[in-house]
Amino acid sequence: MPKASIVDRAAAWTSRLMQKRVPYSSANPFLEGAYAPVREERTETELRVTGSLPPELSGLYARIGPNPIDVPNPALHHWFVGDGMVHGVRLREGRALWYRNRWIGSMSVTKALGRPEVPGPRRGVADAVNTNVIRQGGRLWALVEAGALPVELSSELESVRHSYFESDLSRAFSAHPHRDPVTGDLHAVCYDGLVSNRISYVRVDPNCRVTRVVEIPVKHGPMVHDCALTASSVVILDLPVTFSMREIVNGTTFPYHWNPAHEARVGLLPRDGEAHEIRWFHVDPCYVFHTCNAYDRDDGSVVLDAVVHSSMFDRSRQGPDSDRITFERWTLGQGSGDVRRTVISDEPQEFPRYDERYSAKPQRYAYTVGFTDQPGREPLIRHDLSGGPSVKHDFGPHHVTAESVFVPRSADAAENDGWLISYVYDLREGRSDFVVVNAADLAGAPQAVVHLPVPVPLGFHGNWMPDPV
Repeated sequence: MPKASIVDRAAAWTSRLMQKRVPYSSANPFLEGAYAPVREERTETELRVTGSLPPELSGLYARIGPNPIDVPNPALHHWFVGDGMVHGVRLREGRALWYRNRWIGSMSVTKALGRPEVPGPRRGVADAVNTNVIRQGGRLWALVEAGALPVELSSELESVRHSYFESDLSRAFSAHPHRDPVTGDLHAVCYDGLVSNRISYVRVDPNCRVTRVVEIPVKHGPMVHDCALTASSVVILDLPVTFSMREIVNGTTFPYHWNPAHEARVGLLPRDGEAHEIRWFHVDPCYVFHTCNAYDRDDGSVVLDAVVHSSMFDRSRQGPDSDRITFERWTLGQGSGDVRRTVISDEPQEFPRYDERYSAKPQRYAYTVGFTDQPGREPLIRHDLSGGPSVKHDFGPHHVTAESVFVPRSADAAENDGWLISYVYDLREGRSDFVVVNAADLAGAPQAVVHLPVPVPLGFHGNWMPDPV
């Protein structure tokens, strides 16, 4: 019997929480409980801390997610759409200075709140940005895929402008660019909800200038949520979740659906190559939201670690619905046209992260968020990719962690010498904590917990932005 899907788990989390708060509505589990949008922006400076915040953690942790300001039809609302909200915790010298949450300045947000429109170009009317927050060129950028331009944020998370970085381009970017730690360039594979016959590779330099665009022919308008980077190549995922006009006709807010007629394949684009130089590899039908890392081997093959879903958006019109989720290692051989798949872990999990100093080269550890059949028991998992045992951190009953980000203790610290940081939602109290776990003592108690007086809904992605040294 298949394990519960993310939708089933969301409904179970929500049901437990809403029994203690307000009557539970089954219209859409991604609008209730741990997913419920918050209705106001807050700035909190009196933050209680349990344990000891490492003095080395001096900077900003920011994470974003959908927080729709209006939902006309909850039954047809999809978790992936809607106005974005960024949540940040500012740390310095062992102190938590503040927590802030701010809506990203879309037209719907500024109109609803009576604020001036945020400057910058738009692509049609779709300008909601809700999926990732990064720093490039010394500035914060909120990102989304498929259409809207990035949004520059101030150091206090206010929306500054809509802009394709420091370029005049008006095109879709990606929610998952990958930074080369040597050059500082961002590498992204981008798809456009308005264009079905191509995707694009885009490179952005450390000064936020677009230095390369390669158009890649595809069929059916695939949803390309992530990519990966090796020393020689960009890894392209062309998998069978594609644009669906039927979904639009049916009134759903997210027009992508499982498409068994679409060939599943993985491509290797040389970093300075053109589309005709891509080597394509066949893979059995599946879907990947998130890669972990990738690297070249001496024999010419490429290794990719990723979380793999057996299918996606096959039944649900509200959120992810795969029956089987595995953490896998894919090998793209020098002389083969097929992907060789090896299961690292068959436990359901998502949101893989790693020490990004090891981007594009072999790393030993990967960190994921596990899903269980017990609502409110979602562990943080450390995988030892050298063959050692996995280790789990249990946040306690009724606590659900979002994506955890690894922060090294110092620039030259050993791999796994640092901390994992995340927002953890308390299902009983309907609020969140910012939790710091010592990566080397993963199974132990958290090193520090910053108790927030507000909920941080389960959202998508974020990053740690350290203060300049």
